[in-house]
Order: sequence, then C-alpha cells, then structure tokens
Amino acid sequence: MIKKFIPLFLITFLIPHWISAESNEENERKWQDETIYYIMVDRFYNGDIKNDFDVNAKNPESYQGGDFQGIIDKLNYLKDMGYTTLMLTPIFNNEENGYHGYWINDFYKTEEHFGSLSMFKKLVNEAHNLDMKIIVEFPSNTIGSNHPWLKDPNKLDWFKGNMETKDTGENLKENEFSNLPILDKQNLEVQEYLIDVAKWWIAETDIDGYKLNSFQNETGNFWEKFSKEVYEVKDDFYLIADSIPSELNIDKYEKMGMKSLINDSFSNELRSAFSKPDQSFKNLFSNQNQSELSEKFPYLMGTYMDNPHTPRFTSGAVKNNQHPGPRWKLALTYLYTTPGVPIVYYGSEIALNGEKEPDNRKIMDFRTDKELIDFIAKLGELRQQFPSLSRGTMEVLYKDDAAVVYKRVYNDEVTVTVINNSSQSTAITLSDEELGGKDKELRGLLAGDLVRPKDNKYTFVPDREESEIYVLKEKTGLNIPLILSLAAVYTAFIVFIIALRKRAKKKRS
Repeated sequence: MIKKFIPLFLITFLIPHWISAESNEENERKWQDETIYYIMVDRFYNGDIKNDFDVNAKNPESYQGGDFQGIIDKLNYLKDMGYTTLMLTPIFNNEENGYHGYWINDFYKTEEHFGSLSMFKKLVNEAHNLDMKIIVEFPSNTIGSNHPWLKDPNKLDWFKGNMETKDTGENLKENEFSNLPILDKQNLEVQEYLIDVAKWWIAETDIDGYKLNSFQNETGNFWEKFSKEVYEVKDDFYLIADSIPSELNIDKYEKMGMKSLINDSFSNELRSAFSKPDQSFKNLFSNQNQSELSEKFPYLMGTYMDNPHTPRFTSGAVKNNQHPGPRWKLALTYLYTTPGVPIVYYGSEIALNGEKEPDNRKIMDFRTDKELIDFIAKLGELRQQFPSLSRGTMEVLYKDDAAVVYKRVYNDEVTVTVINNSSQSTAITLSDEELGGKDKELRGLLAGDLVRPKDNKYTFVPDREESEIYVLKEKTGLNIPLILSLAAVYTAFIVFIIALRKRAKKKRS
C-alpha cells in the first residue's frame, strides 16, 4: 500500500520545481558574457614570502610582494564577486624594479618576484577549475632598456630608430614606457619571434587570451599573421587590443583578427559623467552611438572606469567632494548593464584612491568595508543570470540632465535599468508600449522595488544617486498551477499518513 503512494508523493513534490524552472536556450558562455577583473600582479596579494627579495613597501616604484600564489589564494574571493575572467599585467621576466611588467628582459620566463612557471600553470589550472579564464597582457611593442638583444650585432635591425613614449590620456610625461627600445614588427625575424613566443605560452600554460598593447601604432599585416597562428593553437582564444585608433575601420579590425577592442574614449566619457551628481549623459550616449565599431560590435567592446595608466576613478570623486561609494555604484551599474565587456581594475571594490602612476597602483587592502563588494557581487550575479544584460539589444527610453532609463531585450527577456545621477529624487513616467506590453510588472533586482502600470503607464521614483535594474514579468497574483501542485502535495502527504496509520492499526489487531 505504502509503495503505491511513494511515486505519487515524489511526483507531486517535484511539480512546483518543474513549474518554476526557467530554460535558457543558449547556456554556452560567450566572451561577451565575461566580467573581467584587471590585476596588477605585484600590487594584489602577497601569497609567498619566499620570493620577496628586493621588496620595499615604502617605495611605490619598487616591488611590493604580490605574486601568483597571492592570486590563487584570492580566487574564491574574486569568484564570489562574479568575475569570470582575470586579466593580468605582464608576467614575463623584467629588469630591475620592473614591478609593472613592461620592462621585458626575457619573454620565455616568468618574473621571479611573481613565482615560477609551474606556479603560474597552477594559477591557470585553479582558475579553470572554478570556470574562470586567464588573459595575460602581452607587450609586443617594446622591451627593457637593458635587454641583451641591444648588444647583439645580429639584431640591430630588430629596432626602430626612435624610443617609445605612451600617451595615457593625460599630458605626455615620463612613465614606464618612456625611452624604451621599440621593436620593428615589419622585420620578419621579429614577427616570427613574437608569434612563436605567443604560441608557446598558450600551448605551455593553456591561457585564454592576450591583451595587446600599442595596437594602434601598427601597420602592415603582422596582426593578421599573429591572430591566424594563435587561433590555430586555441580556436576560442581571445585577443583584445588596448585602444581604438580613429582611423581603424571595421573591415581592417576584422581582418586583423581582433575579437575585441577597448574603447578608451567611451571610458573617458563614463568617468566624466559619473564623477559627481547632476552631470548630463549627452556626451556619454553620443560617444556610444557614434562609434561605428560600437554600433556593429557593441557586445565585445571592452569598457572600464580606470586602469594602470589612468588616475583612479575614486580620485575624481574625492576632488569633487563626493563620497566614492555612491559614485562607484552608479558607474558600475551602467558598466555592467550596457553593451560591452566590463573591465574592473583591482581595488575598485574598495574604492581604492590614487592619482597618476605609481599612486594608482597601491597595494590592495582586503580588510575593508564590504558594502561595495556586496553590491558588485550582486551586479555580477545578475549579469550572469540575465542574458539580456550581456547580449541584448539596447534602447534608451528616457534621459535628461541627470537620469536615464534604458531597456535591453534578448529573446523574450526584457530588463530595464534606471539610473538617477541627480542630487534629488525624480519621477519618470513611461508608457507600457515603451516598456514591452500591458498587464505586466517590473520587479527590482537590486533593491526589490516593484513597479506596476497604472492607466497604461509605469512611473519610477528613484531616490537621489540611486539605481535599479528591473526585469519585466507577468503580473503576480494567484498562481493557480502552483496552488494546485501544493494542494496535490498536501493531499498525497495526508493519504500517506492515513495509510501508515491503517497499516499500524492492522498490525496491532
């Protein structure tokens, strides 16, 4: 008797789970779904004190102790914040005080302050076990000023006649790129060397991508050859270039084999728009809409707030007498919910401050308030949970001098983001047609706000310096299927108990 009721009990118990399950047509993660955390290896976390030689914590232009083991130790911390890819500053062997990784001394060795090759392989393997990817910055334009090649008479034609000076978006100044020997990538031997070393690291360590520096300075077909041979080693490899040259057209970009570019000009507008309240979004959206590359390949554009070559976004907020927390929350909401691949520089989760380098490269502090960390973790969770935030089309529904509403649509999923960058609350009214249909509601995913239409209109009342991400759903009410399934569960349970009692009574008789 009891055996007859067990299948019924199990089936009715599982019915609510079947009803509430939502299917995703495309479960395979694409590069546009990634959320990237950008780490300066030396400044992140010291996990192995055995490689701390020549470390000087009092000198910001010396090694501080960060290493591969430190990143391994913090992988779960990064995973919990929703990051799916780690992008590392150059890991190759550098000259003295080359903590930043840009003074290459040997492309085939790891920097000894960071750890051994086997330790780096362990980092890649541990990251892959957590379903995280590893991108390495690949500085192919210059080498260190004391590199052995400079004394090799057979390599005199490997270099251009001038030295490198990198414009970081600020005024030209002395930095780690100044006066470095520049490799001539039109030289076939240079091309062969760089391609071979790039392929070697992929085959040897199974890394997932390269960030390419000084991409805008190249002519000829070097990058076309480079990308072709790299993809032959690993076809889903990711090549992301560090800037968008104004003269670069789509055909040239595709021919070179780049899968993504970092939109520096867009990021500059992003920093400006959120540096303080009551800023117009006009230039931000104008820049985004006018970029030919952004219009055709918006989902793979790399977007960021700051990086190792810019002042920290926090410093701009502080200069404007603003608390960095609300500034970061608004900016990151925009970064995570608009087309592109978010790139978040280490320390942003604690609003790390800093002006120009090396001040923008302070050691990471893990003993801080978690409010912003929790907010970033929630954004990362939503970006992974709702494909429209990474793959959907984008339509701006409302914008004024300090507030914006836009929706993203992917298949049948509609998400709506409201950002109020004003110093006061505001009211925004939109029609149900603009938002996607009648008899529905918008459920807040950050703060739990609920907006239902009245007279075919939705009204948002975001507080000052607040944001919310909504998902459009059918109106909540009596869920008849759920009620029936629960009733079936309870009925089966009661029948089950009655059967047990009858059997016990029969035994006693």
